Amino acid sequence: MKLHHVGVAVADLNEAITRHEAMGLKLAHREVVASQKVEVAFMGEGPFIELLAATSPDSPVAKFVANKGVGQHHLAFAVESIVSELKRQEAAGAALIDRAPRPGAWGHRVAFVHPKSHGGVLIELVEESHR
Repeated sequence: MKLHHVGVAVADLNEAITRHEAMGLKLAHREVVASQKVEVAFMGEGPFIELLAATSPDSPVAKFVANKGVGQHHLAFAVESIVSELKRQEAAGAALIDRAPRPGAWGHRVAFVHPKSHGGVLIELVEESHR
């Protein structure tokens, strides 16, 4: 596995994009992921910084920001086969949030592993589609 991106929960996506552009990072991709109730912006050239802003007050990111404030939300790792990696994680005793992949940004397939399995850090597995 290799680091794909670091997810950062933000309150204002446009402001966060501007702040990251001021650091020299370019906007690589932006889209709404309706199924996860977020709008995301990937900054840089990879590994990326994924800025996540809630599009609904009941989204997981809105709840995260309400409880913990803005900041690091998750680490994401690129995997060859998300199904195989989910099986491997489960066999190793990890608590899975997703037992099957779901659609993510850029058309990638993603799945999440519970933070209690990785020292309090939410892990996202990413099986990339061709961008």
